[in-house]
Amino acid sequence: MPQIVVSDLAEETVETLSNRARARGRSLEAEVREILNRAARPTKEEALARLDAIRARVRPWQPGEPTAAEMIREDRDSR
Repeated sequence: MPQIVVSDLAEETVETLSNRARARGRSLEAEVREILNRAARPTKEEALARLDAIRARVRPWQPGEPTAAEMIREDRDSR
């Protein structure tokens, strides 16, 4: 797993994070990991942009084509 070293943090920053970690019953490392994981999640705008990109690549269902449920049923019935 990749590692990151962060240098030159203010002592009060480390102390605040340590206190927060202790209050949550975890190590400083686990607290910082959780903060970074949360910060790295896509924003709502980024997630919506990804969905729009997927939608642009997928041809919409057309009337007369089988639905997903119909295709599944046909596959199950063929066994």
